[in-house]
Amino acid sequence: MMGGTPMAGQAPAAAGNKIPAPGQSPPYKAPRTADGKPDFNGIWQSFVTADIDVQDHDAQPGPHPDIMGAYGAWPGGQGIVEGGEIPYKPEALAQKKANADKRMVVNITSDPHRHDTGDPELKCYSPGVPRANYMPFPFQIIQGTDTILFSYQFARAVRTIYMNPNDKTIPKDAPADSWMGWSHGHFEGDTLVIDSTGFLPYSWFDRAGDYHSDALHVIERYTQVSPYHIMYEATIEDPNVFTRPWKMSFPLYRRMEKNIQLVDFNCTEFVLDLLYGQYSKRPGK
Repeated sequence: MMGGTPMAGQAPAAAGNKIPAPGQSPPYKAPRTADGKPDFNGIWQSFVTADIDVQDHDAQPGPHPDIMGAYGAWPGGQGIVEGGEIPYKPEALAQKKANADKRMVVNITSDPHRHDTGDPELKCYSPGVPRANYMPFPFQIIQGTDTILFSYQFARAVRTIYMNPNDKTIPKDAPADSWMGWSHGHFEGDTLVIDSTGFLPYSWFDRAGDYHSDALHVIERYTQVSPYHIMYEATIEDPNVFTRPWKMSFPLYRRMEKNIQLVDFNCTEFVLDLLYGQYSKRPGK
């Protein structure tokens, strides 16, 4: 029945217990660590499909649909880019399309060009930032006073966020470029803000070929909006690739299973034949 009487299996909402609209949350104050900061400790996971494409995308066949069938198909989903469009420079947009066309092409015969083709996820490289946060794998935040550690299940990737601006032993700028960048953090009220630079130019944002250069600058904002949710926002700047900064945003969900822990996904062993099979000795050859 669709009128005033609840349907079977439904209960009327308690007076004053309004359910927030999608994308909205009632006021919430996160629990505190010993030093009085919002406590982000826990295992978190996104449930968006942005690892396939950070923009809106239809379901599509994956590699080798002739033998993989639905096992290898990729789901459609809504994008996480605010405004729906990534502001590429014209020449950079052409490179993004070339990346997508060659995302399954792996060629390591010439080391200086081994990153020119092939999605880095396919080859089990560290996923980079912000991609690590929306891959279909959980990750763990371990919060200390002077540092915060992010431990990712995919490829055993890790990040250290330096939180003490007065620690003179920690360089402000990256000692060397890396896949996961060099990150400093601070709190703005209850929001954890992480400023990251020093990235290698090889990671992608998704399987659709969206990419960046070594000028990438990412500012992330983590805000707890309930005991079970973090609202995540990342501002992307890269004057070599984009005409202006742009943002992505989505929720992260706390994993609540009893005794939840990260399960190892060391994908290196899964890509050895893909990367180096041509150099392997084959029995009888």
